[in-house]
Amino acid sequence: MSRIISPSMLSADFGHLSDDIQMINRSQAEWLHVDVMDGVFVPNISFGFPIMEVLKKECTKPLDVHLMITHPERYVERFADAGAWSIGFHSEAVDDPRPILDLIRKKGCRTCLTVNPDISLDRLLPYVAEVDMVLLMSVFAGYGGQRFIPETYERLRTVRNFIDENGLSTLIEIDGGVNTGNAEQLWQAGADVLVAGSAVFHAGNPEKEILRLKGEL
Repeated sequence: MSRIISPSMLSADFGHLSDDIQMINRSQAEWLHVDVMDGVFVPNISFGFPIMEVLKKECTKPLDVHLMITHPERYVERFADAGAWSIGFHSEAVDDPRPILDLIRKKGCRTCLTVNPDISLDRLLPYVAEVDMVLLMSVFAGYGGQRFIPETYERLRTVRNFIDENGLSTLIEIDGGVNTGNAEQLWQAGADVLVAGSAVFHAGNPEKEILRLKGEL
């Protein structure tokens, strides 16, 4: 399985955004995670298209966009045009994810379907074979710096077993409260991608912290 790190820009220093982007470019992180919040689906508001344009211009890593918004179908095309490489949205935000997944594919982006910790995996499993990646939130979407929810391990194992038993290549991404204290256990439980915000950007040496998260230090 992969060991991909996708640092979350939500925890970056926006007074020194260019410096943080250059750090990501130098680092061994494979992707850059971009959390988009609308103040409706989740309480907070975050990045819009101006920040995406900066990231598209300066970041050399694929932009892993996570839409925590209502009506994601309204914005897929704009985020794809703004530089998204992968676009994920919440299954609980829509009645039927398939038309939105089709739209993401038509724009040439990788597809990702997401669920919050309190959403049954029954909302996710029927679509696992149709997406490039599933994202299991290990905190509730909308805030950075939350404590990791331990039940995530069992949910992760359930999805990993489903993927393996069906011979699928779908990746599993984990987002929320990820740090060096739980990263190895998440890898062992079947994660392919870990999103880490505070653990990376608030570390004394972010580039080394990324290596520690990957288990390479």
